[in-house]
Amino acid sequence: MHWSEARDIIRKWREENARNSIELVELWEDILKPKAYKLGDEHYLVLEQVCTAAFDCNRLDVATDCLQVLSSKFPGSVRIALLQVLHLEALERYDDALNLVDSIIKRDETNAAPRKRRVAILKAQGKTVEAIKDLSEYLKVFMVDQEAWQELCELYLCEQEYGKAAFCMEELLLHNPHNHLYHQRLAEIKYTQGGFENMDIARLYFCQSYKLNPKNIRSLYGIFLSSANVAASQKCTSSKKKEANQLSVWALKQINERYRDARGKNDEALDSLENNLGLLHLNSTTS
Repeated sequence: MHWSEARDIIRKWREENARNSIELVELWEDILKPKAYKLGDEHYLVLEQVCTAAFDCNRLDVATDCLQVLSSKFPGSVRIALLQVLHLEALERYDDALNLVDSIIKRDETNAAPRKRRVAILKAQGKTVEAIKDLSEYLKVFMVDQEAWQELCELYLCEQEYGKAAFCMEELLLHNPHNHLYHQRLAEIKYTQGGFENMDIARLYFCQSYKLNPKNIRSLYGIFLSSANVAASQKCTSSKKKEANQLSVWALKQINERYRDARGKNDEALDSLENNLGLLHLNSTTS
C-alpha cells in the first residue's frame, strides 16, 4: 500500500470517529511511520489518533513514542494531558491519573472530556457509587449527553437500582423517541423490576419497540413474556386479561413463524423451543 492510501484510510477513520485500533497501529508502523515527514501538519493529528489506538491495543511502546513527540510540541495542552491520563491508566496508576484529571478540570471546567475520564477511572477501580455520583453531577451541567445517560443507566443496573436506571432510559427516550433499542431497554428494566404495574408498562414498551422495528425478535419475546405475566396476575381485570392473552397468542404465532422461516438443520432445537413456548403460554392462560 502506498503511504498516501494509508493516510487517506486513517483520515477517513478519524473523520468518522472509528477506532479500528489494531489496523490503525499496523498501518502506522508498517507504512506511515517511515513517511511521517510527508504528512505535514496532519502529522500531529495522526500521532494523537495512533496514540489513542495504541492504548486500546496495550501497545505502550507505540503510545509512549507518540506521546513524547506530542508533549514536546504542545506543552501544556489539555488534549495532550488527557493522553497522559490514559497512559497513567494503562500503567494502573489510578491515583496519579485522578490527580491529573482534577488539575485539568480546574483549568477548564467547561470541558466535558476530563469529567467523563474521571468517571471511567472510578469505574475501572470498581468504585461504582463514586462513579455514579460524579456522573450525576456531570449530567446536571451536560444534560444532553446521551452517552452519559446510557453509562449512568448501566452503573445503576450494576447497583440493582432499577428505578433510577429506568429514569435514565426515560431521559434517553426524550432525546430520541424513535430509537427502538431505548424502548426495548426500558421495557427490560421494567420487566426485571417485576410486579403487575411494571410488567404492564414493560408490555407497552416492548410493543412500541416492535412497532418501530418489526424485525426485532427480542421485542417479540418480550411481548409474549410480559403479556403472559400480566394475564397471570391476580390484579389483572378480565378485559385486560383477555387483551393480554390475545397479544401473547399473537406474539407466539409471530415467533413460531420467524423460526419456521429460518428452519434448516436445527429442526430438533426448533421443535423443543416451540414446545417450551407453548407450555409457557398454557401455564399463563390457566393460572
